[in-house]
Parts: sequence; C-alpha cells; structure tokens
Amino acid sequence: MTGQRRQPRSRPETLVRRREILDAAAEIFGSKGFAGGTLQEIADQVGMTHAGILHHFGSKDQLLIEVLQHRDETDVADLEEQHIPDGMPLFRHLVRTAFVNAHRAGIVQAYAVLSAESVTDGHPGREFFEKRYITLRSEVAHAFEVVCAERGVTEPATVGLASASILAVMDGLQVQWLLAPDAVDLARASEFAIEAIVSAVLAPQPSPLVAPASSAHN
Repeated sequence: MTGQRRQPRSRPETLVRRREILDAAAEIFGSKGFAGGTLQEIADQVGMTHAGILHHFGSKDQLLIEVLQHRDETDVADLEEQHIPDGMPLFRHLVRTAFVNAHRAGIVQAYAVLSAESVTDGHPGREFFEKRYITLRSEVAHAFEVVCAERGVTEPATVGLASASILAVMDGLQVQWLLAPDAVDLARASEFAIEAIVSAVLAPQPSPLVAPASSAHN
C-alpha cells in the first residue's frame, strides 16, 4: 500500500502558521531591516522552507505589508469594534499604547526601523506609512475637534500642528527608548508629552520662548 496522501492543512492551523511567520518576520526585519532580513532567515526561524513562506504570503514585499498591518491590528484588538476611539478617549488610548509598548520592545523596534526605512526610494512600505500618518493625523485632529466642541472651546488653528506633534513625539520617544531603555521612561514621557500638547490646544498660554517686550531693550 502506498503512503496516504496528506490531509490539507485546516484553516485554524494555517492561521497559527501565518502568525508564527509574521512574528518571525517582525523580529528579523526589526533587527536587520527589510533589505537586510531575508526570507530564508525567517523560514529557518519557523522551521519552514523559503518556498513555504512564499506559499503563505506570495512575496517578501507582501509579507512586509502584512507584518505592518498585523502590528496595527494588535494595537486596537482590545478596543470596541477594533477601531481607534474618538474625542478624549483617543488621547487616553495613545497613552495606554505607550504603556503597552514599553513591554514589547520587539514590535516597537520593527516599527521604528521599518518606518525610518520607508522614506527611501522604492521601499515597499512607503505607501503604507504615508497612508498611516495621513489617517492618524486626521483621526487625532478630529478628536481635538470633538473635545473642543464638548468643552465649548473655539478650535484653534494649531490643531494640525498638535496632531503631527503627538505622533512625532510618540515615535521619537520610541527610538530614544530603544537606544537607552534605562534612561528614557517611554510610557511616562509619552504621557507627559501628550498631556502637554492636548493642554496647549485646549488652554493655550503665551509662549515661554518669546521674550517679554520689556526685555527687548536689554
């Protein structure tokens, strides 16, 4: 009797296998970058062949996109309808995300490396990050709009600046933290910056950087 044909892999097993590949890819891309990390290294880490990785994802470029999408889905997995909230809950969500990120250096490293790489010509992740920042800036700006309306505050012209600044602070602190985790408190520093920017929009104060008129002649 000849050997029995292998049964096709069930969907749950396939999903688990894809998750293993995504986790391995995030680790490899995070430590070596997209160009430096190879499909063979990812395959070796999960006990598969190079062809096996391509069977699941089709190409290295597509694997990268799914790694990035998986990272974003993880951020909102515990939220209602798996979507970022609006108004003040959005800012609280960003703070909670910073506290969570302080315990998952691997994911943070992969994001930091790939987002920085994406500004280079021809990088397959460029469109993903361009759209991601456009979407996030819009969502943060709308959250400001909601909060201002709730509190009867005239929406200031600085909302666009504040929205971009919150995202920049969060991403920049992640890089500092990865380089010096004992010197930079990612969670608390992110919380401080987000609170300061939100306060500056809702209750703007004179800039401490502008010298008083009386000092101009000194």
